[in-house]
Amino acid sequence: MTAMTSTLNSTLTVDRSDWATTTPTDAAGWIARAHEVAAILAADAVERDRAGAAPHAEVDLLKQSGLVTLLGPVEHGGGGQNWVTAYQVIRAVATGDGSIGQLLGYHLLWFWAARLVGTREQIEAVETAATQNKWFFGGAVNPRDADVVITDNGDTISYNGRKSFSTGSGISDVTVLEGVLEGTDKHIFAIVPSNSDGLVFHDDWDNLGQRLTQSGSVTIDNVTTDWASAAGYVDKVFTPRVYNTLNVPIIQLVFVNFYLGIARGALETAVDYTRSTTRPWLHGGHERATDEPYVIDTYGDLLSKLWAVEALADAVAAEQQIIHDNAWDVTAEERGVHEVRVAAVKAQATDVALDITTRIFEVTGARATASSVGLDLFFRNVRTHSLHDPVAYKRREVGRHLLVGELPEPTWYS
Repeated sequence: MTAMTSTLNSTLTVDRSDWATTTPTDAAGWIARAHEVAAILAADAVERDRAGAAPHAEVDLLKQSGLVTLLGPVEHGGGGQNWVTAYQVIRAVATGDGSIGQLLGYHLLWFWAARLVGTREQIEAVETAATQNKWFFGGAVNPRDADVVITDNGDTISYNGRKSFSTGSGISDVTVLEGVLEGTDKHIFAIVPSNSDGLVFHDDWDNLGQRLTQSGSVTIDNVTTDWASAAGYVDKVFTPRVYNTLNVPIIQLVFVNFYLGIARGALETAVDYTRSTTRPWLHGGHERATDEPYVIDTYGDLLSKLWAVEALADAVAAEQQIIHDNAWDVTAEERGVHEVRVAAVKAQATDVALDITTRIFEVTGARATASSVGLDLFFRNVRTHSLHDPVAYKRREVGRHLLVGELPEPTWYS
């Protein structure tokens, strides 16, 4: 383990001082930067997955590259990019390591969360501090668990409870908490330092895939913050906006894009293996695996499907950006129609990612199942996270809208 740790550290801590002096200035530059990060991550993704160490070096790499402040204001050192670019960046990073693609995606959502529910003053304060300090965000907001209970102490509020999953929080600078104010139905989001007293992250994430996402449970014991930190509240009163229901469409598109990134990483890795190592069938009459008709057909089918879903994902991201650009005037109708489109691409991305990550074995051969090859990592990652919420309910949203014009009711999953 010592030797492996040393190897991993030397791989991820390569000198990229040029990044500090060549900050991208447009979407293409940031996407290219993300592909550079992906190439570094891909070099030892299998070994790091097996080691299962907390991804501190990986998060440092994201910070060094500038990707953590991709959505931050330019005047404070951020990238000044929008979600159309952010989704492309998440997808690119996930080609190299699905776990780190997920971490980056969740981070960007929580970085943006102030815009969804905060006041204008809170948005400016959070984004300024987060950008200048290169905060990495985690979140303890799992809706399947019992609500965290919030107590009003006068000038402060205290959170108490437990969450089964807390992606990224164990290696984050700040954590987003959410709970219900005791004796009311008021939900309150707040950002607190991840080293806050009473915030205990448990090292109990031991799942099939996405092993480096630090998605273990968390205990929240009297974690206290000022009322001023309560997102969207002024004098303890929350002013709701339709825009605050867009957190689910955003996170679902985050899922879509790291699924597609994992799928593309799997396909590219398999193609390299087929070209270099896969042997033609001894009774097929071909000298190279790349001349086998079934191999050619399978790769053509998989890439065609991937291109189609990538195109749909990009189109839905562009539609969402129009909503972001009119954040203070979004209507319930606009939000609902958009969620139907998000549901459609989520279903298709799940299907194509599972299809690619399983069928690549058919065209790489039996030897490609060796642990040293690591093709199983792509499948394990997609299979694990795609169980986040039942894809059948995404198809239901699309079907109900088509048949009877029903719009999805905003929930934690729709």
